[in-house]
Amino acid sequence: MKSLDRRHARLKDVASKRRPRKGLKSKPGKRAKLSEAAISEMFRRFAAGNPEPKSELEYKNPFTLLVAVVLSAQATDAGVNKATRALFKIADTPEKMLRLGEDKLREQIKTIGLYRNKARNVILLSRQLVDAHGGNVPREREALEALPGVGRKTANVILNVAFGEPTLAVDTHVFRVANRTGLSDGKTPLAVEEELLRVIPPEYALHAHHWLILHGRYVCKARRPECPTCPIRDLCLYEAKTPGIAALRRQRK
Repeated sequence: MKSLDRRHARLKDVASKRRPRKGLKSKPGKRAKLSEAAISEMFRRFAAGNPEPKSELEYKNPFTLLVAVVLSAQATDAGVNKATRALFKIADTPEKMLRLGEDKLREQIKTIGLYRNKARNVILLSRQLVDAHGGNVPREREALEALPGVGRKTANVILNVAFGEPTLAVDTHVFRVANRTGLSDGKTPLAVEEELLRVIPPEYALHAHHWLILHGRYVCKARRPECPTCPIRDLCLYEAKTPGIAALRRQRK
């Protein structure tokens, strides 16, 4: 027990004497955030490692992308792709989706969570696209968010992926990465989105959404982040990645 206490004391001493990381900026009472230089370097590395990141959802045109994103809520991209490969062969436009109908659509996507509600929304948004937009997916945020089943995050994905707008959809991965690394301390997806749009250099804005999602999905994972192999480990302000501190926290629980 005494040896364990001594070990705890040493870890506390190490933690208290740690020097601030380069690129850190903070104010009294606020969480530390990355500096402009550190943020620029972070995205430079993302771009070097993956110059042209792509959505992992499979789609054929703006309409099928819209449908795929609506179906992806509380579902995995892989699960959505498995269902939509067959679906998009027979219904890749709003008009074809309406002819397919809600009952047959449910059968096509029944492997996806919440498929009944999603099928209803897809049919409703298809009808609205035909009636109000000539069968085309609109490029305006307000028009997108007026579609059934489409919120701000989905609209941001469509604007970014389909139309090349530098928007930033904040899902669970982006929210986690932003808060862990020190890019943002936002408490809501909207707060994180607004801060990221302010701090990310313009030359990286178009692909920032995908870089952050992919980093959160494959490296900065929720339960077991791959910190030892992380390409931005030296920039990131996530303290739990330090083995000594992380071990101490586990022992205290």
